[in-house]
Amino acid sequence: MPTKIVIATRESALAMWQANFIHQWLSELYPQTEISILGMTTRGDQILDTSLSKIGGKGLFIKELEQALEEGRADIAVHSMKDVPMHMPPGFSLAAIGEREDPRDAFVSNRYTGLDDLPPGSVVGTSSLRRESQLRARFPHLHVQPLRGNVQTRLRKLDEDQYAAIILAAAGLKRLGLGDRIAALLSPEMSLPAVGQGALGIECRTDRPDLIRLMKPLHHLETAQCVEAERAMSRALGGSCQVPLGGFGQISEGVLRLRGFVASPDGTRMISSELSGKPESGEIMGAQLASHLKDQGAEEILAALA
Repeated sequence: MPTKIVIATRESALAMWQANFIHQWLSELYPQTEISILGMTTRGDQILDTSLSKIGGKGLFIKELEQALEEGRADIAVHSMKDVPMHMPPGFSLAAIGEREDPRDAFVSNRYTGLDDLPPGSVVGTSSLRRESQLRARFPHLHVQPLRGNVQTRLRKLDEDQYAAIILAAAGLKRLGLGDRIAALLSPEMSLPAVGQGALGIECRTDRPDLIRLMKPLHHLETAQCVEAERAMSRALGGSCQVPLGGFGQISEGVLRLRGFVASPDGTRMISSELSGKPESGEIMGAQLASHLKDQGAEEILAALA
Protein backbone atom coordinates (compact mmCIF):
# COMPACT_ATOMS: atom_id res chain seq x y z
CA MET A 1 0.00 0.00 0.00
CA PRO A 2 1.58 3.32 -1.03
CA THR A 3 1.81 5.92 1.72
CA LYS A 4 0.91 8.71 -0.71
CA ILE A 5 -1.07 9.07 -3.96
CA VAL A 6 -0.87 12.29 -5.98
CA ILE A 7 -3.71 13.00 -8.43
CA ALA A 8 -2.83 15.08 -11.50
CA THR A 9 -5.62 17.18 -12.97
CA ARG A 10 -6.35 20.24 -15.04
CA GLU A 11 -7.20 23.31 -12.99
CA SER A 12 -10.59 24.12 -14.50
CA ALA A 13 -13.51 24.06 -12.06
CA LEU A 14 -14.93 20.91 -13.64
CA ALA A 15 -11.59 19.07 -13.71
CA MET A 16 -10.99 20.00 -10.07
CA TRP A 17 -14.46 18.75 -9.15
CA GLN A 18 -13.64 15.45 -10.82
CA ALA A 19 -10.27 15.19 -9.06
CA ASN A 20 -11.82 16.02 -5.69
CA PHE A 21 -14.52 13.41 -6.30
CA ILE A 22 -11.85 10.74 -6.85
CA HIS A 23 -9.83 12.15 -3.92
CA GLN A 24 -12.80 11.69 -1.57
CA TRP A 25 -13.48 8.17 -2.85
CA LEU A 26 -9.85 7.08 -2.45
CA SER A 27 -9.63 8.68 1.00
CA GLU A 28 -12.62 6.63 2.15
CA LEU A 29 -11.20 3.43 0.65
CA TYR A 30 -7.63 3.92 1.89
CA PRO A 31 -7.67 6.18 4.99
CA GLN A 32 -4.08 5.27 5.82
CA THR A 33 -2.85 6.74 2.52
CA GLU A 34 -2.24 10.46 2.03
CA ILE A 35 -4.15 11.65 -1.06
CA SER A 36 -3.30 15.00 -2.66
CA ILE A 37 -4.08 16.87 -5.87
CA LEU A 38 -1.61 18.41 -8.33
CA GLY A 39 -3.40 21.04 -10.43
CA MET A 40 -1.90 21.82 -13.82
CA THR A 41 -2.58 24.12 -16.77
CA THR A 42 -2.43 22.29 -20.09
CA ARG A 43 -1.82 23.61 -23.58
CA GLY A 44 -5.47 22.96 -24.38
CA ASP A 45 -6.43 25.33 -21.55
CA GLN A 46 -4.02 28.03 -22.75
CA ILE A 47 -5.12 28.29 -26.39
CA LEU A 48 -8.70 29.53 -26.37
CA ASP A 49 -8.93 31.52 -29.61
CA THR A 50 -8.70 28.51 -31.96
CA SER A 51 -10.85 25.40 -32.28
CA LEU A 52 -9.37 22.20 -30.89
CA SER A 53 -9.66 20.54 -34.29
CA LYS A 54 -7.10 23.02 -35.64
CA ILE A 55 -4.51 22.86 -32.86
CA GLY A 56 -4.13 19.16 -32.19
CA GLY A 57 -7.32 17.90 -30.59
CA LYS A 58 -8.35 17.01 -27.06
CA GLY A 59 -5.06 15.23 -26.40
CA LEU A 60 -3.75 18.72 -25.61
CA PHE A 61 -5.68 18.47 -22.34
CA ILE A 62 -3.74 15.49 -21.02
CA LYS A 63 -0.13 15.62 -22.30
CA GLU A 64 1.14 17.66 -19.35
CA LEU A 65 -0.66 15.33 -16.95
CA GLU A 66 1.01 12.30 -18.53
CA GLN A 67 4.36 14.02 -18.26
CA ALA A 68 3.77 14.45 -14.53
CA LEU A 69 3.03 10.70 -14.30
CA GLU A 70 6.14 9.86 -16.30
CA GLU A 71 8.36 12.05 -14.10
CA GLY A 72 6.88 10.67 -10.88
CA ARG A 73 5.39 14.00 -9.78
CA ALA A 74 1.95 12.37 -9.82
CA ASP A 75 0.69 8.80 -9.49
CA ILE A 76 -2.67 8.93 -11.30
CA ALA A 77 -4.46 11.39 -13.56
CA VAL A 78 -8.21 11.96 -13.75
CA HIS A 79 -9.73 12.72 -17.16
CA SER A 80 -13.09 13.16 -18.79
CA MET A 81 -13.15 10.06 -21.00
CA LYS A 82 -14.25 12.11 -24.01
CA ASP A 83 -10.90 13.95 -23.77
CA VAL A 84 -8.78 10.77 -23.79
CA PRO A 85 -7.24 10.00 -27.22
CA MET A 86 -8.27 6.68 -28.76
CA HIS A 87 -4.68 5.39 -28.64
CA MET A 88 -3.00 5.49 -25.24
CA PRO A 89 0.74 6.33 -25.33
CA PRO A 90 3.12 3.42 -24.63
CA GLY A 91 3.60 2.92 -20.92
CA PHE A 92 0.19 4.32 -19.91
CA SER A 93 -3.16 2.66 -19.32
CA LEU A 94 -6.61 3.32 -17.93
CA ALA A 95 -6.75 1.77 -14.47
CA ALA A 96 -10.47 2.45 -14.05
CA ILE A 97 -13.49 3.98 -15.76
CA GLY A 98 -15.97 5.43 -13.29
CA GLU A 99 -19.76 5.28 -13.41
CA ARG A 100 -21.25 7.51 -16.06
CA GLU A 101 -23.12 10.73 -15.31
CA ASP A 102 -25.85 11.87 -17.75
CA PRO A 103 -24.21 11.37 -21.18
CA ARG A 104 -26.53 13.69 -23.10
CA ASP A 105 -25.87 17.11 -24.58
CA ALA A 106 -27.63 20.04 -22.95
CA PHE A 107 -29.32 23.01 -24.61
CA VAL A 108 -28.58 26.13 -22.58
CA SER A 109 -30.31 29.42 -23.28
CA ASN A 110 -31.68 32.38 -21.33
CA ARG A 111 -34.48 33.05 -23.83
CA TYR A 112 -35.45 29.82 -25.55
CA THR A 113 -36.63 26.43 -24.31
CA GLY A 114 -35.20 24.24 -27.07
CA LEU A 115 -33.60 24.09 -30.49
CA ASP A 116 -37.00 24.07 -32.18
CA ASP A 117 -37.78 27.46 -30.63
CA LEU A 118 -34.76 29.26 -32.09
CA PRO A 119 -35.69 31.68 -34.90
CA PRO A 120 -33.77 31.58 -38.21
CA GLY A 121 -30.34 33.17 -37.98
CA SER A 122 -29.93 32.49 -34.27
CA VAL A 123 -26.30 32.01 -33.21
CA VAL A 124 -25.60 28.73 -31.40
CA GLY A 125 -22.22 28.15 -29.75
CA THR A 126 -20.40 24.83 -29.51
CA SER A 127 -16.79 23.67 -29.32
CA SER A 128 -17.49 20.35 -31.01
CA LEU A 129 -17.50 19.37 -34.69
CA ARG A 130 -19.72 16.47 -33.65
CA ARG A 131 -22.37 18.80 -32.29
CA GLU A 132 -21.89 21.27 -35.12
CA SER A 133 -22.47 18.68 -37.85
CA GLN A 134 -25.66 17.41 -36.19
CA LEU A 135 -26.95 20.94 -35.66
CA ARG A 136 -26.28 21.93 -39.26
CA ALA A 137 -27.96 18.77 -40.55
CA ARG A 138 -31.13 19.19 -38.50
CA PHE A 139 -31.34 22.99 -38.21
CA PRO A 140 -29.76 24.50 -41.34
CA HIS A 141 -31.39 27.86 -40.60
CA LEU A 142 -29.21 28.37 -37.50
CA HIS A 143 -25.72 29.91 -37.40
CA VAL A 144 -23.27 27.67 -35.54
CA GLN A 145 -20.26 29.53 -34.13
CA PRO A 146 -17.17 28.28 -32.22
CA LEU A 147 -17.23 28.43 -28.43
CA ARG A 148 -14.11 27.66 -26.38
CA GLY A 149 -13.24 28.02 -22.70
CA ASN A 150 -14.26 26.32 -19.48
CA VAL A 151 -17.91 25.90 -18.50
CA GLN A 152 -18.07 29.21 -16.62
CA THR A 153 -16.50 31.11 -19.52
CA ARG A 154 -18.99 29.66 -21.98
CA LEU A 155 -21.93 30.51 -19.73
CA ARG A 156 -20.61 34.06 -19.32
CA LYS A 157 -20.47 34.49 -23.11
CA LEU A 158 -24.07 33.29 -23.32
CA ASP A 159 -25.10 35.72 -20.57
CA GLU A 160 -23.39 38.54 -22.50
CA ASP A 161 -25.73 37.75 -25.43
CA GLN A 162 -22.90 36.63 -27.71
CA TYR A 163 -25.06 33.57 -28.43
CA ALA A 164 -28.77 32.84 -28.46
CA ALA A 165 -27.97 29.39 -27.08
CA ILE A 166 -25.02 27.12 -26.41
CA ILE A 167 -24.66 23.34 -26.30
CA LEU A 168 -22.72 21.79 -23.42
CA ALA A 169 -22.32 18.33 -21.90
CA ALA A 170 -25.04 17.78 -19.32
CA ALA A 171 -22.63 15.85 -17.10
CA GLY A 172 -20.34 18.83 -16.57
CA LEU A 173 -23.19 21.17 -15.70
CA LYS A 174 -24.70 18.70 -13.25
CA ARG A 175 -21.37 17.96 -11.57
CA LEU A 176 -20.78 21.68 -11.04
CA GLY A 177 -24.24 22.18 -9.56
CA LEU A 178 -25.37 24.12 -12.62
CA GLY A 179 -28.14 21.79 -13.71
CA ASP A 180 -30.62 24.65 -13.40
CA ARG A 181 -28.96 26.31 -16.41
CA ILE A 182 -30.16 23.45 -18.65
CA ALA A 183 -33.17 24.53 -20.69
CA ALA A 184 -33.52 21.13 -22.38
CA LEU A 185 -31.70 17.83 -22.57
CA LEU A 186 -31.05 16.64 -26.11
CA SER A 187 -31.96 13.02 -26.77
CA PRO A 188 -29.35 10.80 -28.46
CA GLU A 189 -31.65 10.79 -31.48
CA MET A 190 -31.24 14.56 -31.79
CA SER A 191 -27.60 14.80 -30.72
CA LEU A 192 -25.66 11.56 -30.40
CA PRO A 193 -23.14 11.98 -27.56
CA ALA A 194 -19.39 12.00 -27.87
CA VAL A 195 -17.45 8.81 -27.29
CA GLY A 196 -16.98 8.47 -23.53
CA GLN A 197 -19.12 11.50 -22.66
CA GLY A 198 -20.09 11.65 -18.99
CA ALA A 199 -17.56 9.04 -17.83
CA LEU A 200 -14.36 9.60 -15.84
CA GLY A 201 -11.11 7.78 -16.55
CA ILE A 202 -8.22 7.19 -14.17
CA GLU A 203 -4.86 6.89 -15.93
CA CYS A 204 -1.58 5.62 -14.54
CA ARG A 205 1.67 4.10 -15.75
CA THR A 206 1.55 0.45 -16.76
CA ASP A 207 4.52 -0.28 -14.48
CA ARG A 208 2.44 0.55 -11.40
CA PRO A 209 0.43 -2.66 -10.79
CA ASP A 210 -0.01 -1.53 -7.18
CA LEU A 211 -2.00 1.50 -8.31
CA ILE A 212 -3.94 -0.45 -10.93
CA ARG A 213 -5.02 -2.84 -8.18
CA LEU A 214 -6.02 -0.01 -5.85
CA MET A 215 -8.21 1.62 -8.51
CA LYS A 216 -10.33 -1.49 -9.11
CA PRO A 217 -13.11 -0.49 -6.66
CA LEU A 218 -13.64 2.69 -8.71
CA HIS A 219 -14.17 0.75 -11.94
CA HIS A 220 -17.80 0.57 -13.12
CA LEU A 221 -18.17 -2.46 -15.37
CA GLU A 222 -21.30 -1.44 -17.28
CA THR A 223 -19.96 2.04 -18.03
CA ALA A 224 -16.61 0.58 -19.06
CA GLN A 225 -18.23 -1.90 -21.45
CA CYS A 226 -20.16 0.92 -23.16
CA VAL A 227 -17.19 3.28 -23.31
CA GLU A 228 -14.80 0.59 -24.57
CA ALA A 229 -17.24 -0.26 -27.37
CA GLU A 230 -17.55 3.41 -28.29
CA ARG A 231 -13.77 3.88 -28.26
CA ALA A 232 -13.22 0.77 -30.39
CA MET A 233 -15.57 2.21 -33.02
CA SER A 234 -13.89 5.59 -32.95
CA ARG A 235 -10.40 4.06 -33.02
CA ALA A 236 -11.27 2.00 -36.12
CA LEU A 237 -12.49 5.18 -37.82
CA GLY A 238 -9.48 7.26 -36.81
CA GLY A 239 -11.69 9.36 -34.57
CA SER A 240 -10.38 12.66 -33.24
CA CYS A 241 -11.42 16.29 -32.81
CA GLN A 242 -10.90 16.69 -36.56
CA VAL A 243 -13.67 14.18 -37.30
CA PRO A 244 -17.39 14.90 -36.76
CA LEU A 245 -18.14 11.57 -35.12
CA GLY A 246 -20.39 10.34 -32.34
CA GLY A 247 -20.67 7.02 -30.55
CA PHE A 248 -22.97 5.94 -27.77
CA GLY A 249 -23.50 2.61 -26.01
CA GLN A 250 -26.32 1.68 -23.67
CA ILE A 251 -26.93 -1.59 -21.81
CA SER A 252 -30.51 -2.67 -21.14
CA GLU A 253 -31.62 -6.11 -19.95
CA GLY A 254 -28.18 -7.55 -20.65
CA VAL A 255 -27.97 -6.23 -24.23
CA LEU A 256 -25.52 -3.57 -25.42
CA ARG A 257 -26.95 -1.21 -28.04
CA LEU A 258 -24.20 0.70 -29.84
CA ARG A 259 -24.94 3.65 -32.13
CA GLY A 260 -22.51 5.69 -34.20
CA PHE A 261 -22.30 8.27 -36.95
CA VAL A 262 -19.79 10.07 -39.15
CA ALA A 263 -20.65 13.34 -40.88
CA SER A 264 -19.20 16.16 -42.91
CA PRO A 265 -18.65 19.31 -40.81
CA ASP A 266 -21.43 21.15 -42.65
CA GLY A 267 -23.89 18.33 -41.95
CA THR A 268 -24.74 17.77 -45.62
CA ARG A 269 -23.53 14.18 -45.43
CA MET A 270 -24.30 12.02 -42.41
CA ILE A 271 -23.88 8.26 -42.16
CA SER A 272 -25.21 6.40 -39.14
CA SER A 273 -25.67 2.83 -38.04
CA GLU A 274 -26.20 0.72 -34.94
CA LEU A 275 -25.99 -2.85 -33.71
CA SER A 276 -26.73 -4.83 -30.57
CA GLY A 277 -24.91 -7.64 -28.83
CA LYS A 278 -23.38 -8.93 -25.63
CA PRO A 279 -21.80 -6.27 -23.38
CA GLU A 280 -18.62 -8.32 -23.02
CA SER A 281 -18.18 -8.19 -26.82
CA GLY A 282 -18.15 -4.40 -26.90
CA GLU A 283 -14.76 -3.93 -28.52
CA ILE A 284 -15.63 -6.39 -31.29
CA MET A 285 -18.95 -4.62 -31.77
CA GLY A 286 -17.20 -1.28 -32.00
CA ALA A 287 -14.97 -2.54 -34.81
CA GLN A 288 -17.98 -4.08 -36.56
CA LEU A 289 -19.98 -0.85 -36.34
CA ALA A 290 -17.05 1.08 -37.80
CA SER A 291 -16.95 -1.42 -40.66
CA HIS A 292 -20.67 -0.90 -41.30
CA LEU A 293 -20.18 2.87 -41.42
CA LYS A 294 -17.27 2.47 -43.83
CA ASP A 295 -19.41 0.26 -46.07
CA GLN A 296 -21.94 3.10 -46.26
CA GLY A 297 -19.32 5.65 -47.35
CA ALA A 298 -17.76 6.91 -44.13
CA GLU A 299 -14.27 6.54 -45.58
CA GLU A 300 -15.10 9.09 -48.30
CA ILE A 301 -16.06 11.62 -45.64
CA LEU A 302 -12.97 10.83 -43.58
CA ALA A 303 -10.70 11.10 -46.62
CA ALA A 304 -12.10 14.53 -47.42
CA LEU A 305 -11.20 15.68 -43.90
CA ALA A 306 -7.60 14.41 -44.03
